[in-house]
Amino acid sequence: MAASISRILGLHTLESCASRVSVSLANKRSLTSVTAQPVPQSAGLLTVRENFERCNFHTSSAMCWERPHGPRNWLKYNERKFPPTPLGEEERPAFVCHLKKNIKYSPSKMWYVASLVRGLRIDDAINQLKFVHKKGSVAARETLEEARDLAVKDHNVEFPSNLWVSESFVGKGMVIRGFRRHARSRFGKVEYKYCHYFVTLEEGEPPEHYYPHRRPLTPQEMLQEWIDNQRQRTITRSL
Repeated sequence: MAASISRILGLHTLESCASRVSVSLANKRSLTSVTAQPVPQSAGLLTVRENFERCNFHTSSAMCWERPHGPRNWLKYNERKFPPTPLGEEERPAFVCHLKKNIKYSPSKMWYVASLVRGLRIDDAINQLKFVHKKGSVAARETLEEARDLAVKDHNVEFPSNLWVSESFVGKGMVIRGFRRHARSRFGKVEYKYCHYFVTLEEGEPPEHYYPHRRPLTPQEMLQEWIDNQRQRTITRSL
């Protein structure tokens, strides 16, 4: 009796395994038949693969587009072409635009260096920067020297000392943010700032007063300013 039961159970297990194998084979055949069928295409529509081939779209990380860092339009001012000046008018002075990108210096600190040389002759500006004990003064001096050489080489300026700084300003560059560890599992934020330095050299003599609001007033202008202040004052408890 025990032998017959074991035989029956063995046969039952063999039959169950055979049925499972047949079911798995049937599922594989159904899947292959489904995948082998052509994908229906409607009029005017493309498959995913044809879309990728048609638009040349790359999904690899090596082909990803990266945004360029730094200004791109400032040096295009050197390529501008002006019409000839009419007879009787003052000739347009030559100028050259130059910059230095990604200076490892804070823009707020570089602003003081840029404001120092604004409106000075090129030789005076370079001499002044030699005595400024700041990190940004070295980058500013190198930019001015490079712009002076470009003016003589590419822009037909006859005398390199006959130039003055007409524009000198700073632009904000990229900012790299990080963390600094402190005691008791605390941390603080750190920012590593970069800046761009822009400069324009113009041929000729600099103006007597680069900032018009800082020039000394004439006696007539001082009198008029005093009269305007007196008229604008308010007298308390008056009609």
